[in-house]
Amino acid sequence: MKRIPSWLTYTVLRLVVFVVPLIVLLVIGIVWWAAVIAAALIGLCLSYILLSKPRNAVSSDLYAARHRDKPAASPDDEEDAAIDAAQSDADQGGTASGQKA
Repeated sequence: MKRIPSWLTYTVLRLVVFVVPLIVLLVIGIVWWAAVIAAALIGLCLSYILLSKPRNAVSSDLYAARHRDKPAASPDDEEDAAIDAAQSDADQGGTASGQKA
């Protein structure tokens, strides 16, 4: 079975932490715009307190994705680069000597 990505878990939990207080506040009868603001503040506080482990997992995954090692160049790529550099040096040298004469 595949592992659920940590960003997806964190996103779903954040939505739940927002939607549950919003529904409760709307059922109580608070005006919708005040309920949205209050639910956002409640969700922010609860996610900061309760969701530290999923938040750390997401940040670790983002850091790992951002700092992946670049794949090592194959010997063929290095050889091609050296040949190209030698040819460009030869072309520049030939042009420069042609201009001097």
